[in-house]
Amino acid sequence: MGGGIIEELLHNKRFFMQVATYLYQDEQWDKAFDTTLDSKSTLIFIFASLAEEKVKEKLLNIAKLFPLSIISGASTSGEIFDEEVYDDTIVVSIAKFQFTTLNNHACKPISNKTSYKNGVDIAKELFHDDLRGIFILSDGLKTNGSQLTKGIASIVTSDVVVSGGLSGDKDRFEKTWIIEKGMLKDSFICAVGFYGENVHFQAASKGGWDSLGLQRVVTKSKDNIVYELDGKPALDIYKRYLGDKVKDLPSSALLFPLELKDESTSKESVVRAVLGINEKENSLIFGGDISQGSHVTMMKANFNRLVNGAGESAEKLDFSRYKGEELLCIAISCVGRKLVLKSRIDEEIEAIEDVLPEDANVVGFYSYGEISPLTSGTCSLHNQTMTLTAIWESNA
Repeated sequence: MGGGIIEELLHNKRFFMQVATYLYQDEQWDKAFDTTLDSKSTLIFIFASLAEEKVKEKLLNIAKLFPLSIISGASTSGEIFDEEVYDDTIVVSIAKFQFTTLNNHACKPISNKTSYKNGVDIAKELFHDDLRGIFILSDGLKTNGSQLTKGIASIVTSDVVVSGGLSGDKDRFEKTWIIEKGMLKDSFICAVGFYGENVHFQAASKGGWDSLGLQRVVTKSKDNIVYELDGKPALDIYKRYLGDKVKDLPSSALLFPLELKDESTSKESVVRAVLGINEKENSLIFGGDISQGSHVTMMKANFNRLVNGAGESAEKLDFSRYKGEELLCIAISCVGRKLVLKSRIDEEIEAIEDVLPEDANVVGFYSYGEISPLTSGTCSLHNQTMTLTAIWESNA
């Protein structure tokens, strides 16, 4: 193709990434699939909290309609589609890229012990000179998210944006799955790399929780298990705050995440949420590591700040080079936010939509953990945040 024609295409937004989104609800799709989007440069995301057998059935059909496309996805604690939050549905996004190369890589088995190595393996497989971003979906119950992101960060440079999330299981914490090669699989991590000078891959996250009580020192922990805070059993401390919600553990512990700092005076922090408990050991199991000697502050919900935090996550995205091309925004929020906001949950999606470009295609899900860069650019595990990943193509 001649240089002049290529230049003309690059200045016409119709020839960049094409996006279509679909919702399966009440036994039907909202519209027919556009099979002309199928290609080796097409990426399909499927997010669902619907019964596993029903998802398998619909996934099989999608795989037949789009045999050339990369298909990825995750089980959820609720789906995000446009300005609303859904349960027991399937949300699908289809993005056909024109000037972007895609590469996917999966790891199995995963566990707390293998998560760092899994991260290293993913990064080594996907890291090349023109890599712009990596999007990760992983088993929500068996992944140590902080070790996974540390493994990735040990290989990729900070200018490569890494984002994604851990799959969910409503508020049950029993079983999660991801989609790899058109099949539902547990104990898996799937990552997709985006390559080329025409792809824009942005990610940002924000919480919005209020501090509750004094800062505490983690006096006994191992990896992602915390045994003692200020020398007292960690589970006992949480039970004291939960009151009559103790009977709903571990999901009720999501109402009180921890702000984590390496040092008491550190400016940068991450949030950790409880994913499980051990009554016998009086311990709390988190989605990522909490080092012994680190400083934590218990947090509580503030409805308005949570909603505002979602909007602020969108404000942190850089759209200075966006010129009206098709835009896919993947929103991943924590199940704990959903449990707190309840009937107001749509408000955090509306807050995002108020900031994003008008025609943005928004899909996503509620997760057991979010992956997004710190201010340093290094990827990290977050909990209780709204994490956004914006993807588009242009000649900018």
